[in-house]
Amino acid sequence: MATLVFSTIGTYLGGPVGGAIGSLVGRQVDAALFGSPGRQGPRLKELAVSTSSYGQALPRHFGRMRVAGQIIWATDLVEHSETLGGGKGAPSVTAYSYTANFAVALASRPILRIGRIWADGKLLRGAAGDLKVGGTLRLHTGEGDQQPDPLILAAEGAERCPAYRDLAYVVFEDLDLSEYYNHIPALAFEVIADESFDLRDVIGEVIEDIDAAVALEEIAGFTSEGPLVDDLQALGQVMPLQADAGGERLVIARARLQEDAIALPEAAIATGDDEFGAGTGYSRHRAPPPDQPPSVLRYFDVDRDYQPGAQRASGRAAQGEPRAIELPAALDAATARALIERTARRIDWTRDRVSWRTSELDPAIAPGAIVSLPAIAGRWRVLDWEWRENGVEISLERIPPAGAGATPQLASDPGRANPPVDRPSGTTALVAFELPFDGTGAGPDTPRAFAAASSPDASWSGAALYADRGDGELHPLGPTGRTRGVIGTATALLPPASPLLFDRGSQLIVSLVDPAMQLGSANARQLAFGANLALVGEEILQFARATSLGGGNWRLEGLLRGRGGTETAIGAHAAGEAFALLDSRLVALDAAVLGSGGDRQVVAVGRGDADPVTAPMLLDGITLRPLAPVHPRRAVLADGAWRLSWTRRARGGWEWRDGVDTPLVEQAEAYLVTLGPIDAPIALWRTGEPRLDISAALLSELSTSAPGEMLRVRQQGTHGLSHPTPLCPLP
Repeated sequence: MATLVFSTIGTYLGGPVGGAIGSLVGRQVDAALFGSPGRQGPRLKELAVSTSSYGQALPRHFGRMRVAGQIIWATDLVEHSETLGGGKGAPSVTAYSYTANFAVALASRPILRIGRIWADGKLLRGAAGDLKVGGTLRLHTGEGDQQPDPLILAAEGAERCPAYRDLAYVVFEDLDLSEYYNHIPALAFEVIADESFDLRDVIGEVIEDIDAAVALEEIAGFTSEGPLVDDLQALGQVMPLQADAGGERLVIARARLQEDAIALPEAAIATGDDEFGAGTGYSRHRAPPPDQPPSVLRYFDVDRDYQPGAQRASGRAAQGEPRAIELPAALDAATARALIERTARRIDWTRDRVSWRTSELDPAIAPGAIVSLPAIAGRWRVLDWEWRENGVEISLERIPPAGAGATPQLASDPGRANPPVDRPSGTTALVAFELPFDGTGAGPDTPRAFAAASSPDASWSGAALYADRGDGELHPLGPTGRTRGVIGTATALLPPASPLLFDRGSQLIVSLVDPAMQLGSANARQLAFGANLALVGEEILQFARATSLGGGNWRLEGLLRGRGGTETAIGAHAAGEAFALLDSRLVALDAAVLGSGGDRQVVAVGRGDADPVTAPMLLDGITLRPLAPVHPRRAVLADGAWRLSWTRRARGGWEWRDGVDTPLVEQAEAYLVTLGPIDAPIALWRTGEPRLDISAALLSELSTSAPGEMLRVRQQGTHGLSHPTPLCPLP
């Protein structure tokens, strides 16, 4: 008796591949296909993550698949420490970070490249090949002549470092773990093993001298991690495979390799009481439907980052839990729906069975052969045959007619997915500056240096900041963090205005680096408490109204000018100068690391920056510079002498209170009064109080030698002189 094996799968779904394979017992195919007994076919791995288990088999991948991989080598985590601060009595802060060096095996056959990498569900590597965190990635594609990885070679030595030939793997060097709570994350890799593949690629690597040129264009990727029989069973459920072992080689194809159906002779009549088809020689019946016909196909959905998906066949639901076919292949939803629909419809046709008796023995009529019957229409496949004393009894099943396998146009939905956004690392935009002393913090003798760091792209992951003191050497200032400051440029010249009045007439037009950034308006009370403080060029101002003009452009109106002692910059604006909102998103810089040179600058290096981004220090020295006196007055005394007076201002004393003297922040109260040019004064006076008396005789002498020259006063502070305040001109 000759029968088809895999009767529960092959015969059930119309694929006689088992019969052909079963006839090859004793040859190499048997062991290569079956492997160890007791297997139930491949299953989808929904939560597969990278592991490091000894003895774990590495799968073969074809096309495009998402792969967890096996960690095959690793070192201990590498600790890095960086100490910031500590200058001029300030406390130092030591920050620790960790990196990892490890290798992950991906496939037991060569691959072309890798695409995206997921780590703990987030993108570690984008489709463009950019790593989202710091570190280096090297891919070894698994060719037969690949060389050992240099990092593993240096760590293990030549005697203990294999080249892992015919094994595709990746090596991570100094992978930054700060995004993953300082542990190696669960990794998944998008492996591109082939641009296209067919069944011959899957089988030919296991069995030599086989013809299996079956196109698998519907399948984007396939994973094989067990005996080959599991792969054939999995594929045969959704695309029946026909096998022919009658020649020198095993041939597997989508359709039986015979030109025409073999015509069976007339049925032979049997006379026994227990024989079928008493007067006709044949019997026809319809097999009962299966208890659990397959109606669900589970697969890896390419539109959902290769996450498991499911598609159901149409029709009335059967009792009990539906049977699912688990196909370890990457498909789109439409293809998966079409496959399960064809599978479900094909089963109904194959339930039509015929038992046929013939008295002639034809060697071509073997299990899997396609025949035609003289009395019954259609094409039939031989399931098995048995030679009995009354003739050869053949069991047949109906082959679906042409066009029966056409898939109807049915809707398919892969389901909603929330994949991580794959954006290229944004470039860094930077503005660096000092801010006036505000009466808090480290004290009046420590410069308040800040950076406003931002990016046009919300995917910006921050940048490392360095100080360049003018000699080109970079000194670390620490990271910016991921929070983007609101910065941009002034697109129009800001006209001059009085710092003593609410500027209702001027408008400031700014263009922010990201059109998605927002500016808000503020009322008078909010302005009084410091709302909407911004730096434009080297002037600090506040704005009451912010109006969006579209495209990241904003019109700012209702201005308070020259805030924080920057009134001297009101008339020095230029188009295209920097704009930065002074809020909690600023990054504090270590003044000791920055130094005090006039040509110092801040340097930012981000992952998306092709070149370092540099920014000079705006408002250089403003923290330590005393404020210029205000309210200059001149009184003529009875003897003709002049009494010049003014009002002191103090760093950090921004609130004017009636009846309360401005606090003295400097070590001593001192003023410098000059006549004529600041750089080369004609006369100079020093005083320790906010007034100066000039005698009538001296006034006469100075008026004769320098008529019309301006008298100016500057406050002498602990660390320097204030900007000059004009007092009055000489007669």
